[in-house]
Amino acid sequence: MELFNSALGKNITFFHPAYFIIGGFVGIPDIDYYFVFLCFIYILSFVGNTAVMTILFLDNRLRSPKYIAVFNLAFVDLLSSSALVPKVLDIFLFNHRYISYNDCLTFMFFCFTLISMQALNLVALSYDRLIAILYPLHYHVKVTHKRMLCLIAFFWLFAITSMLTAVGFLTRLSFCRSVVINSYFCDHGPMFRLACNDITPNVVIAGILPILILWFPLFFIVASYSSIGYALSKMSTVRERMKAFKTCTGHLSLVAIYFLPIVLVYAFGSKIHPNARIINLSLSTVIPPMLNPIIYVLQTQEIKESLKKLLKISEQSKIAMKT
Repeated sequence: MELFNSALGKNITFFHPAYFIIGGFVGIPDIDYYFVFLCFIYILSFVGNTAVMTILFLDNRLRSPKYIAVFNLAFVDLLSSSALVPKVLDIFLFNHRYISYNDCLTFMFFCFTLISMQALNLVALSYDRLIAILYPLHYHVKVTHKRMLCLIAFFWLFAITSMLTAVGFLTRLSFCRSVVINSYFCDHGPMFRLACNDITPNVVIAGILPILILWFPLFFIVASYSSIGYALSKMSTVRERMKAFKTCTGHLSLVAIYFLPIVLVYAFGSKIHPNARIINLSLSTVIPPMLNPIIYVLQTQEIKESLKKLLKISEQSKIAMKT
């Protein structure tokens, strides 16, 4: 506890600036085209995730525990894109780089909470696939609506509590060196490194949270699919293996899209130019919410059939109105 004493001591006056300046994307030629590209991605993400949520809500057949997790993933993707992209466009495309202290902390809280929930949602879907393939006869007993809702509620509580803790420790810092955050949003690491008092608690949190929210979910997913792969190898026919594996392809695609860019940045972060790192991280936060609904619609037979049914009903209603 002594590590935290200097930052949590009593009768300490903390200097909080009136505003921060978001200083990312400096010196990149024709960067405005990139922001237009982000706007296009956001529109696709908004439409796609709204469509998936609508399909899952309207079709009573898609009310299994698995689709509770899929609905929550689409919901989180929609919120994460809406929390990040419009503000990034406002900051850089319209040159509103000044952001007030409280708004910056709020911006950070929502962005990191929703990004964390994307990874934790993939854990819930991995758990669903693990039980479905390893214990197919007990699936409906082990994976119930109540258990899936409790799991997702726990993930929400964990993500919100973790981010409130991280943001809360930032309020114990005095920013008397600089107010320029070298990132594309109010990023936790670049922000606490601007402080001029003890940042030990923030460094500890910055080391622990990625393990809990990024690396542990990835480890669980890899371990789950190792077990799934072993179980599939025990199946008697290739046809049975392919049929079982096909139910996992959508989820595996989501895992690869979400984790690979982040892992690459962590692995080669020190060797990558700051601007390249910022672009890579910004893409890794906006591309998955755009691709997730496309992957699930194209690779999930139940959702494809439901979409076809809804489109057919829509066409029949239009014809009926014309006649």
